[in-house]
Amino acid sequence: MTFNDNADLDTSQVTDQRGSFGGIPGGGFTVGGGGLGIIGLILYLVLNGLGGGGQPSGVSPEHPGGVSADDLAQECRTGADANARTDCRILGYVNSVQSYWSQAFRQTGRRYQPVDTVLFTGQTQTGCGPATSAVGPFYCPSDQLVYLDLGFFDELRTKFGARGGSFAQGYVVAHEYGHHVQDLLGTMDRVGRDREGPESGSVRLELQADCYAGVWANHASKTTDRQGRPLLTVTEQDINDGLDAAAAVGDDRIQKEFQGRVNPETWTHGSSAQRQKWFREGWSSGQPNACDTFSSPL
Repeated sequence: MTFNDNADLDTSQVTDQRGSFGGIPGGGFTVGGGGLGIIGLILYLVLNGLGGGGQPSGVSPEHPGGVSADDLAQECRTGADANARTDCRILGYVNSVQSYWSQAFRQTGRRYQPVDTVLFTGQTQTGCGPATSAVGPFYCPSDQLVYLDLGFFDELRTKFGARGGSFAQGYVVAHEYGHHVQDLLGTMDRVGRDREGPESGSVRLELQADCYAGVWANHASKTTDRQGRPLLTVTEQDINDGLDAAAAVGDDRIQKEFQGRVNPETWTHGSSAQRQKWFREGWSSGQPNACDTFSSPL
């Protein structure tokens, strides 16, 4: 994956709270069931069960003294910045994902509502309640924001065995914005209380977000900045990195790695194979209507 060096990044789509712990005394509790994420509550339960979650992770290694929103606006201006820095790259992915969905909604006579990604370190306050980085990246439907601690990408490699690659980050961003699309379309209402199990509404919702991430990946090389210039180029290797990241956060893989056994009755996001299947479905079709996980075999 390579960003166009001359692309113009829109910093208004990211809110930077790194270096600020969001006013949660004593570490706080992680976000509850209102938040939807690439790993979500299973990651919280696993990590806290091992004594590894719920504590502030400190400031970003790229900014050891903490940062401000003004810093991001000054330092993440172009595609060249996105190629050089993780935070700027996340901004570039946010721009690309929302550029695609804005166009896709227009084609169906709807209006897409852009929302921010909030970068934080350790912990933050959200419309879904207090959250720590242990919960992983997530979308909060109550305030319609995506929340992300950049330290998660290190954990994706070191704790979950993902190969890495910058496009793995793009997959994560696109998955979370898939939840925003579901929110706008009213799909979240189909889950109800059906929140655990291999065929549950929660699993179907998460797999659809994976599929939407694949749809974006199909169109990513055609997304443009505010001046109509191409934002980035996606390669076949990038797609493989996305598939690898999807497998790394499957419920079965996480349970086997951290609990030593697999219990499908507690799944909330789907197996590694399912997550890869639906990301691949979105990628190969390029069509959001191919992502009907609620009516299709998983």
